[in-house]
Amino acid sequence: MTTPGGDEKDVTLLRPYLMTAGRSAPVDHTIEIEAQVVTSALGAAQHPQLSFERRDIVSLCRTNMSVAEIAAMLKIHIGVARVLVADLAQLGYVVVRRPDTETPKDLRMIERVIRGLEAIR
Repeated sequence: MTTPGGDEKDVTLLRPYLMTAGRSAPVDHTIEIEAQVVTSALGAAQHPQLSFERRDIVSLCRTNMSVAEIAAMLKIHIGVARVLVADLAQLGYVVVRRPDTETPKDLRMIERVIRGLEAIR
């Protein structure tokens, strides 16, 4: 016997699985949640032919938006957003701009940041 709200929970759990064709890992494992995503000219041209969340991502990313922001705006799990963005990037519909990951070398600057963070406690 199912409860009145039981079916709705099952659909909610199934939806991310369907969006990613059952994949939990993106085709590009290096896409960070802070990476900036922007729609390419090809993506803008293909927008009407895209389905559901892929179309929504291409629409959202007409201006730079991070993977985390995409997930929040579309109310989808961050892992699902990474899979969808990686798929769109592989097709050339979006461009992923990676954050500068070089570690700062200026020890004095790092110490100033630490003191500043301690000061706001």
